Amino acid sequence: MHEHLSALAAKIAAILSNKAEYFVTQPAELGILRGMSEAEIRDFAASHGWRVVRRLGGRQVEFYNDASRPVEL
Repeated sequence: MHEHLSALAAKIAAILSNKAEYFVTQPAELGILRGMSEAEIRDFAASHGWRVVRRLGGRQVEFYNDASRPVEL
């Protein structure tokens, strides 16, 4: 599943460049994240400058730009 992680990261980055949040609700995308531990998901988000929140018992995962990190120009 981790081979699809870069495609998911690109999609999240594209959406977060225009919106404040991205809700992962698609089964295929959730499947990628379900194959990861909580720590791996947090590290994945942090490595891209995002914050992550799980909702609805893991059926929805939210990504946000991390406002506490400086913006890279």
